Amino acid sequence: MGERTARQGESRTATAAATAAAARPPVMADVARLAGVSHQTVSRVINGAPSIRQETRQRVLEAIERLGYRPNIAARALVRGRSGMIGIIGTARTLFGPTSIHRSVEDAARAAGYFATSVSLSEVTLHALIDATEHLMRVGVEGVVMIASNDEALDVVRMTRTSVPFVVVEGDLSRANVTVGVDQVLGARMATEHLLQLGHREIVQVSGPLNWAEARARIEGWRRTMTEAGLRPPEPVQGDWSAHSGYVAGLRICEMRGTTAVFAANDQMAIGVLRALHERGRRVPQDISLAGFDDVPEAAYLVPPLTTVQQDFAAVGRRAITAITQAINGTEPQALPLVVPKLVVRQSTTRRPRIET
Repeated sequence: MGERTARQGESRTATAAATAAAARPPVMADVARLAGVSHQTVSRVINGAPSIRQETRQRVLEAIERLGYRPNIAARALVRGRSGMIGIIGTARTLFGPTSIHRSVEDAARAAGYFATSVSLSEVTLHALIDATEHLMRVGVEGVVMIASNDEALDVVRMTRTSVPFVVVEGDLSRANVTVGVDQVLGARMATEHLLQLGHREIVQVSGPLNWAEARARIEGWRRTMTEAGLRPPEPVQGDWSAHSGYVAGLRICEMRGTTAVFAANDQMAIGVLRALHERGRRVPQDISLAGFDDVPEAAYLVPPLTTVQQDFAAVGRRAITAITQAINGTEPQALPLVVPKLVVRQSTTRRPRIET
């Protein structure tokens, strides 16, 4: 009889907690009442304290789920005396790679329980970066992630001193104290090796602007792979990441005798090359194979679908937030390995055509 009465009492308590929470956004006290634990126990579960029994933890998590409770990050930050905010400084937001990295850093910050506040620079100068950093300092960020797109951005980062941890993403990984990024050299090697395996020997690269570390790394990977195969790589045809520059490069390539494959340093330039080859009556891949880099969403829907190198931007974002949170918490950030890219083979590459002599 007493046990049944106790169960009925627990049921009434749970119903009351759920009814109270339904009239307003649920708070931690509602979770505590529904789970039958103290306010402090709920707090310890939310903050991942290891001392909580598994049965108790499960009860609290079920109550959180039932009520739809969401911890107030701002209030928790106030109690801890920390803002719970990470600043992101972005550059070259019109390009697929930097934009994707920016979004992945924001997503990873939220997943780690931080607010993300961003500043986008239209031009990378020391004055602009100082202004952006000071703005982020004023709003109380605990750390800054800088998406450095080119040498100028990296040089500015090196000259800037901040009172909070600073992590650089997507730059030359040898030129800043804490950096994360994708193995660009390996990605270029993957694309070049794929073309070599198809029998191609005259492989032209359309490069990005040479003041970008990624452009130089992709040249290095292509050139090194060609040299190791006993071939003499031609001079790259330089572009500026845009489809228009790829189109101009493609027209030049059409005048080069013997070329049977093109490796464009990003997909936008590959799209421009594809248009130029089509206008000049050069079929892809029957006459010239074409590979890109980035795996933009449109790459799979081109005619023909584009072989390209895929970068795991989500992994870059997670590693950036791992590094910045380690530094925020007073731990020396560990040297993180470069993210390994993936070659996506589609119909724009095929075996080298037989060339009449």
